[in-house]
Amino acid sequence: MAEKKFEEALKELEEIVKKMESGDLTLEESLKSFEEGVRLSRFCSKRLDEAERRVEILLKNEEGLVDIKPFRESDDDIPF
Repeated sequence: MAEKKFEEALKELEEIVKKMESGDLTLEESLKSFEEGVRLSRFCSKRLDEAERRVEILLKNEEGLVDIKPFRESDDDIPF
C-alpha cells in the first residue's frame, strides 16, 4: 500500500462503497469490504494530512509562521 497513489486508493474506496451500497454482498463479503474500506480511508486521510503539512511548509513566511490566505477560485486573482 505504501506505493499506492492517493487517486488509486480513493477510486478503490469509491468502488467498495458502490458495492456495499448495492446490497448484493454477503455478510462476510461486506465485512471484508468494510475492512478494506477502512484501511483505504486511513491511507487517504494520511496522504491528505501529509499534503497539508507540505503546503503549510511552503506557505511559511520569513518569521516561520504560516501565512494563511483565503483560497482563490479565479485565475484572475493569481499575481503572476
